[in-house]
Amino acid sequence: MTRITDRDLPFGLATRAVHAGQEPDPLAGAVTQPIFQTSTYVQDGLGRNKGYDYARTVNPTRQALERNVAALENGAHGFAFASGMAAIHAVLTLLSAGDHVVCGENVYGGTHRLMDRVLSRLGLTFSFVDTREADTATRAVGPQTRMLFVETPTNPLMRLADLAALGAMAADRGLLFVVDNTFATPVFQRPFDFGADVVLHSTTKYLNGHSDMVGGIVVVRRDDLAERLAFIQKSVGAVPGPFDCWLALRGTKTLPLRMRRHDENARRIAEWLAHDRRVQAVHYPGLPSHPQHELACRQMRGFGGMLAIETGSLERARRVVERTRLFALAESLGGVESLIGHPASMTHATVPPAMREAMGLTDGLVRLSVGIEDPEDLIADLDQALTRLGAHG
Repeated sequence: MTRITDRDLPFGLATRAVHAGQEPDPLAGAVTQPIFQTSTYVQDGLGRNKGYDYARTVNPTRQALERNVAALENGAHGFAFASGMAAIHAVLTLLSAGDHVVCGENVYGGTHRLMDRVLSRLGLTFSFVDTREADTATRAVGPQTRMLFVETPTNPLMRLADLAALGAMAADRGLLFVVDNTFATPVFQRPFDFGADVVLHSTTKYLNGHSDMVGGIVVVRRDDLAERLAFIQKSVGAVPGPFDCWLALRGTKTLPLRMRRHDENARRIAEWLAHDRRVQAVHYPGLPSHPQHELACRQMRGFGGMLAIETGSLERARRVVERTRLFALAESLGGVESLIGHPASMTHATVPPAMREAMGLTDGLVRLSVGIEDPEDLIADLDQALTRLGAHG
């Protein structure tokens, strides 16, 4: 059997999810990718090996995951890392001291922390701007700007970046355009189609989908970027173990199926919440009331399983997140089980309060990661959690 690669475009996404990057095991013909739990490999002789020398550099299980996700994103090269943050760090180390990055303001709190409190001490500079309007990002570009970094939809306010407009601007200015595609996944959004140079994911989330591993991945099309990322991956060594890669690879096989259910459930819950007077606002790009709904329909194939609600205060948010039964109060997202969180005190606690307030990330905001359970049960759970709040207005 010949491995299905990113260039086998006649194959559909679901077919690539199951087969891309993998071949039957030559020893026994195992259908699933074996877990190569080894740190080193026997050499045939001096300067001669079977393509593997040391597991930090290369591992067959990791290679299968990298090729699989690259195929899903219509990319050419994938690089797996031990966490989503390790993947982001690797991308940012493509830069040099003195370089400037324009970054979306409403990115994951860990991304902001890495940029603002770690890499800024090493000579990189960052401007955090509202990337809903391409003009805002354009005005932030200066002589030292080398990279444009965005999430879309954003975490947790579910704001969108116009990928086509930003991609054109980045190309015109010679910027490296990086898109965190964790929320949408390649099932619902293909950033390379809009000019992205680098696409990354926390594989912990939807790609794995089962909340049982931590990892990240970077995908590129350009060979020069691939060469540099391979060097960074090998030199820094923040690589995932083979078992974590196997778990993520197991997850990608069902990604198209799971994402459709996440999307269906989130749409139903968002529509139900939109008519509930106990919440002030619902942030979900699948709602016609979302200010960027038309853009979402244009650049996405679905709206995903993430949404946020505004409860009005910290105390009201506390009552909701501590009363749900099916929605587990926990960090992370993208698993088959539904999770609920309070961004201001959890995922975005390290973002300065003034910055949170300026972007609209209030103490009353609650984030929902909608799982694949029966939607009627999830709605009933939220209904009972909201019972004691009373109506606004």
